[in-house]
Amino acid sequence: MACTSCSTSDGGAPKGCKNNGTCGTDSCNKLTVFDWLSNMSLPSGEAPFDCVEVRFKNGRKEFYRNTEKLTLSMGDIVATEASPGHDIGIVTLTGELVRIQMKKKGVNHKSNDVPKVYRKASQKDIDIWSKARDREEPMKVRARELAIAQKLEMKISDIEFQGDGSKATFYYTANDRIDFRLLIKDFAKEFSTRVEMKQVGFRQEAARLGGIGSCGRELCCSTWLTDFRSVNTSAARYQQLSLNPQKLAGQCGKLKCCLNYELDTYMDALQGFPDFDTKLVTEKGDAICQKQDIFKGLMWFAYTNNFANWHVLKIEQVREIVAENKLKNKVSSLEDYALEVVVEPEKDFNNAMGQESLTRFDQPKKKKRPNKNRKPTVQNASAPGNNRPAVEKNLADNKIKPVDKKIRPADNKIVPNVNKIIPVTKNEPKK
Repeated sequence: MACTSCSTSDGGAPKGCKNNGTCGTDSCNKLTVFDWLSNMSLPSGEAPFDCVEVRFKNGRKEFYRNTEKLTLSMGDIVATEASPGHDIGIVTLTGELVRIQMKKKGVNHKSNDVPKVYRKASQKDIDIWSKARDREEPMKVRARELAIAQKLEMKISDIEFQGDGSKATFYYTANDRIDFRLLIKDFAKEFSTRVEMKQVGFRQEAARLGGIGSCGRELCCSTWLTDFRSVNTSAARYQQLSLNPQKLAGQCGKLKCCLNYELDTYMDALQGFPDFDTKLVTEKGDAICQKQDIFKGLMWFAYTNNFANWHVLKIEQVREIVAENKLKNKVSSLEDYALEVVVEPEKDFNNAMGQESLTRFDQPKKKKRPNKNRKPTVQNASAPGNNRPAVEKNLADNKIKPVDKKIRPADNKIVPNVNKIIPVTKNEPKK
């Protein structure tokens, strides 16, 4: 599914979405919901649900009441109630599933505080909306410059214009409270529009901007995750993960939300384990736990006076030692209960498919250094593959003189210079 604003006509090279993610296509949608009740008919005599879900820029969604009883479907662009004026959004959900979503979000559909849907957006409304969205990126650059000029410790992450272009909402992140009263005056004077400042958390900022995580997929907060639960380092400890801030932190700078995904499974598995702080009392000394493996049911213990050597015990053996310690009895040593560690042989790479080595580019090739002490040798110029210029240079350097074609008195044969080379010596014997 595509749209004309996402494509281009010159050269066929894509230039990205010109509507800044508001064209309503599948590639621009965030936090989409599949309407699995769309094919089900309502009981006879029951009116359809009068509320719809409308999406705005970067996944912001609100619920609106369809008081005009318009025939709305997913993907329709509508004009909704705003303060002041009206806003433009895209319908993302209709029907009975909206009732379930409102109940999940804690919104009372019978309340009078639910805003209204005015009408379906006309072409004029869409043109004003598109022009307002085109102003957002240059405004964000200038807004950051004004904030830096006033030395405010804040980051303006995004700007969202209202559909009628009468108001601009500036989203920012900050560690502390910011006094931006003078900044609002500068914004109103610079941009000539109504200004609203809204502080968001670091997780909400990452959800609005989106991105690719370390897993190679789009961020969970920008695609499907809507509620942000608190994540602490104990979740990493229970899962036996290394407490490395660079690996545990996401793009928002906080701990990754995915640390909570498998935490309940680990907590259920650890219920059958003795406490991690369990201390075993032996005659050789006290031992404390160093590591656990919930998949194999193993625990690693080390003596307090020798942390270098770890001993592997099953959880049944640990319970047996704990039961003896409760009776104030000391076991002889951990070695009596420890399992023998079998070292598995290393598996080398097997070139079964006739492929080349996978590490052929890891180490650079070593260049052969010339041996300075090696004596130069004269090669036969008629040998195959011989380089004649190199031979001539070798002859000149060693004062070796090739013999031209001439008739020797001994055998009266012509000796070409390519078949035999006669070196010239200082003390040549007289014939």
